Amino acid sequence: MNRRHFLFASALASARPAVAQLPADQVVIVHGLWMTGAENGWLRSRLRDEYGFDPHQYSYPTVQLGLEDNMRRLRDFIAAVPGDRLHVVGHSLGGLLALHTSLRYPDPRPGRVVCLGSPLRGSAAARAVASLPFGLDILGATMREAVLNGGLAEYRGSREVGVIAGTMGLGLGAVIENLPTPNDGTVAVEETRLPGIRDHLEVDVSHTGMLLSALVASQTAFFLRHGHFARATGETA
Repeated sequence: MNRRHFLFASALASARPAVAQLPADQVVIVHGLWMTGAENGWLRSRLRDEYGFDPHQYSYPTVQLGLEDNMRRLRDFIAAVPGDRLHVVGHSLGGLLALHTSLRYPDPRPGRVVCLGSPLRGSAAARAVASLPFGLDILGATMREAVLNGGLAEYRGSREVGVIAGTMGLGLGAVIENLPTPNDGTVAVEETRLPGIRDHLEVDVSHTGMLLSALVASQTAFFLRHGHFARATGETA
């Protein structure tokens, strides 16, 4: 962790006792491709225990169902979560699914969206996998429909969106040619930049490592509270 990241984490950690006294905002967490939601356990725990949110894990069939079916399922899951404020945090494909759902089926409650390492503008890694024998089947319908077509052109939804991109290139990208740099090992930073989002932050973590990162959790909590990421030592969640 470099000095800037240490200062971010220190500033946010100092606010944890106060944050715990705030009314709990609801947070729906959406996992990525080939995942189940279990890998988000550390993130859920930190958002609940350190930052006072009430997290709900959404799990969905990432390969078997297409984008429209998964959007409807996420819409129904979100609608069943009680509370006056509701946020969504999506990792990788989960972030893209969250944005598509927010655009198609907007929930009337106030809240924000954070995308973690999400290929919002398409994915060189996914295109490489798709070129392999049975690659399209391995990726599944939602990935094909949401990512291989180039992703989103821009975001025009009502919810403020923050995106965290990783720059530690460890992962699938090590064996894929022409993956743009910097990247998190799977998704390039440029693939996470989407016109219309509120804020974008680069963090020195890998694609999967961001789910275990205390800094990513603190910055996620900060954006959900304030609508922008922390960039000064005096800012607290």
